[in-house]
Amino acid sequence: MEFLTRADKEKLEQELRELHTRGKEIIVRIAEARALGDLKENAEYHAAREDQGMNNAKIKDIEERLANCQVSDDLDIPEDMVFVGATVRLREVDSGDEDLYKIVGTASNDFSLDYVEVTTTSPLGEALMKSRVGEVVRVDLPKGATQFEILEIL
Repeated sequence: MEFLTRADKEKLEQELRELHTRGKEIIVRIAEARALGDLKENAEYHAAREDQGMNNAKIKDIEERLANCQVSDDLDIPEDMVFVGATVRLREVDSGDEDLYKIVGTASNDFSLDYVEVTTTSPLGEALMKSRVGEVVRVDLPKGATQFEILEIL
């Protein structure tokens, strides 16, 4: 089960609506390309069919995620427990470096934020989920095992 914030779920629902609208536009493109004649050498037709396949795959993926998700805002979570939507201050045990991390269901890919987005399915996100302030979590990162101390939840 995937945990999402209400905002993440609404964003996915909006993206799904846009994909359904785009699907209708692609059907029109396919019909127009089909009207041009020979389908064997019809580049517009094949491009539209490929777009349709990718669009349908995205729709299926989002529908599955929405069907199997839990909105974390609806749960009764202790205030000192890390969960989706929480922004936490972590200190890397070996180096002493401190950074802010926000646990998200889906990353926005906005790198101008004051914190690093961590999805619940990433190694760090999995280690942090349901941990508490004061705990030290071990994360297997590509650079090796790293330990983080949870300093506070903002």
